[in-house]
This record gives sequence, C-alpha cells and structure tokens, in this order.
Amino acid sequence: MTQPVTPELRSWLVSQLAAGHSVAALRQSMRAAGWQDAASDAALADIERGVGSPTLPALPKQARPMPGPDLDGAPLYLDAGDRRVHVLHTVTHPRVVVFGDLLADDECEALVAAAAKRLARSLTVETQTGGETLNVDRTSDGMFFERGENELVARIEQRIAHLLRWPLTFGEGLQVLRYAPGAQYRPHYDYFDPAEPGTPTILRRGGQRVGTLVMYLQEPERGGATVFPDIGLEVAPKRGTAVFFSYERPDPGTRTLHGGAPVLAGEKWVATKWLREREFT
Repeated sequence: MTQPVTPELRSWLVSQLAAGHSVAALRQSMRAAGWQDAASDAALADIERGVGSPTLPALPKQARPMPGPDLDGAPLYLDAGDRRVHVLHTVTHPRVVVFGDLLADDECEALVAAAAKRLARSLTVETQTGGETLNVDRTSDGMFFERGENELVARIEQRIAHLLRWPLTFGEGLQVLRYAPGAQYRPHYDYFDPAEPGTPTILRRGGQRVGTLVMYLQEPERGGATVFPDIGLEVAPKRGTAVFFSYERPDPGTRTLHGGAPVLAGEKWVATKWLREREFT
C-alpha cells in the first residue's frame, strides 16, 4: 500500500534540506522511521514543483537560464556542431544527461598524451580562503588546460558550448585527471558553499558554478564509475562518453552530490568542464 505524502512531511523535508541535510540522509532517516522510498521520492518531487498546501514553503525556483542540451521531442541524437552525439540516459531531478560518442577515440588519446606531461597531485578549491589545497578525499593526479590553449582543446570547448547552449567564455579551463588503481573522489558538490568565507573571492572570477560535464578519456579495467548517491545512479566510465549535470542553486536540495568510485584495476582518465553563471576570467 502506498503511503500518503502529507503536508507535514513535505514541510519537514523542506526545513531539513534548507538546514543542509542531504537527500540521502533524509531518505535514510525516513526509512528508519518506516517510510517507503517511493513516498520520500514523491514528497521531494512535490517540493520541487511547489505542490501542496498554499502555505507550504517550496524550494527556490530556477529564475535564470541554465546550461543544458535541447531535449525537446526526446531526441536520440543531438547536433554538437561538428559531431552528432547520442543521448544515452536522462534524469529530470537532478538534470543529468549521459552522452555517447561526444569525443572520438583519437581526441581522447590526444588529450591524455598532452596532459600526461603536466600532471600533479589534484587540488580542490579551498573555500575558507578562496585558494587551492590538497584534499584527502581526492586522490587523483591532474592538470588544467587554458581555455582555447590549442586547436584540440578549442575544438572540444566549442563543441561543448554548442551542445550545452552555454557561452564558451562562461566555462573554466578544461581539467584532465588520472585515477590510478585505488584512486577516487569521494562524494561532493561542485558549487561553492555560500557560507564559506572564501567563496566571495572565488565568485569574482565568474560567479557560481552551474553545471559540470565529465568526459571519459580512458577506461579502467574495473571500477571508476561516476556515482550520484542521492538518486542511486552510477555512470560507467566508457571512453568517448560523458555525463552532464546542472545545479540551479548552491544547495543540497539540487541532489547533485556525486563522486568518482575507486578504480579497482587499470587507469581512468577524465576531462572535466565546469560552467559558471557568467564569463570566467
């Protein structure tokens, strides 16, 4: 029997999301209290749409354009300017799209070869200061290409801008990462936490991040999926494919918690493009 989604439940979920609790944590608490996953999913969907009592607080609505492909008409393929890209999988909340054949094999190999000469231990943004720091949750090696640094990078960036309908200048430089056996990136959010003291400094260069595209350049033998714990999604790291997701506000309610599962055998190489709300300088 399906459990009813009450206004009290929806109101409680809104308050917990606003307090910073993840969807996964809320679902676990509800399960422990005897709620079915279907009921919590329905309540979260209602909150996103603003359904329910007129006095029920709703999550903030998207109030500005967002990056993303044109999925009107449920297309199987999309025009990326110089390449036809497959639509392999879509999720509505959060907006997640898995693309097939975004990169050619020779493009993947060329990016890996160019990046391999410049790898260093990956850093993460330090929101306390606005700088960068080592993070025990991120055990990859990586490097950044400058935007438009060479013909290959410029071509791929133009393709991304066309596919996601977002200005090329609103993107950060392309980052390439190598994950050796055992390397991983534990679940995290890509937006910058507004509560951290270093965030205003970070935002001066282009505002908030609003979207992420992860492209797979080399497949490991085992492991290395991109995982979304809040929605139970795992994307296999198949070469040439990519996963895109967007987040219209810097809030756990966007359900964009994600991470890179440990590589169990072989090496995984990825290229990541982060999109900002305005020109990145």
